Amino acid sequence: RQRGTDFQFTIRRANPDGATPLIARERFADRRLADRAADTAFMACLWTCFGPDPFVRGNLDAGRLSWVFGREVVPAEDPFDPASYESTLVIDEARARASFPKAFDGSCGP
Repeated sequence: RQRGTDFQFTIRRANPDGATPLIARERFADRRLADRAADTAFMACLWTCFGPDPFVRGNLDAGRLSWVFGREVVPAEDPFDPASYESTLVIDEARARASFPKAFDGSCGP
């Protein structure tokens, strides 16, 4: 959870109907400041936890992941199953640093 907000980064339990598929959501320039801050905080958390290493999607929130999926966070396996909790992802460090510099410079802690 992002401090001071209701933004969640993880889910509490697996969906009995299966994982919500990841999709690449377009981020528009006019997104709310709170949404942009949540994206930055989420990326800071991902980088703190996983760094440049591949990681399993696990209980990471599909909605939050979808805002960075296909750009800053990409599949680490081929074939990739967007509807699996076991799918492996990796941060595209160069793209993530360009999109979310505060997530990497220490000014946005997890």
